[in-house]
Amino acid sequence: MVRETLELLDWRRRVADLYGEVRRRGTSETTWRWWRDARDELFAGHPASPLPISLRASFTGLPVFPYDPDLRLGAVEVHEAEPVRAEIAHSAAGTTPTRRVGTLALELGGVAHPVPVHWLDAYGGGVFVPLRDATNGDATYGGGRYLLDTVKGADLGGSGGYLEIDLNFLYHPSCAHDPTWSCPLASSDEALPVAIEGGERLSHDLVEEQSMEVAT
Repeated sequence: MVRETLELLDWRRRVADLYGEVRRRGTSETTWRWWRDARDELFAGHPASPLPISLRASFTGLPVFPYDPDLRLGAVEVHEAEPVRAEIAHSAAGTTPTRRVGTLALELGGVAHPVPVHWLDAYGGGVFVPLRDATNGDATYGGGRYLLDTVKGADLGGSGGYLEIDLNFLYHPSCAHDPTWSCPLASSDEALPVAIEGGERLSHDLVEEQSMEVAT
């Protein structure tokens, strides 16, 4: 148990370092390619990788959509909202307490789509932005993907009421790779009516293992 705990701690450190380097470099296609390759290296070789051990020997990289410069939205203002306490349901058992503290208006195809910004109401807290869109259940995991999860280091930057947003950096929660994980997910009524073809895709090796019936 101690060894597994320290391995997970090291995983968290490495992920935090990875995103720290992304912020230092600034979001761009060059940075995205570095981020993609660094994540592949972690998934392939780290003992705390969420990739099932049975798939690691044949792993050649996480599938991703081609980089789309139109999905690099830059500094997006967080529109403050009256804090609303909620419990975000997990892919399996459990919930995570949050406060919905604001919204991001993501400009996609000339239309601004509101996306909730959550603050994790647990020890230490953190900004959490899960995202569902029209690719879910087909090209991407049925429960959606994560844009930001700062408690685990996934933070693209921002300041002064703005968050740095690049949808090419969308990634799957651990439960998309291994259903033994239980991950907090955006509710289905928050799903965007557009297909965001950027970021991580669903691995074809996992399609048959995932029922796509995710708790909401």
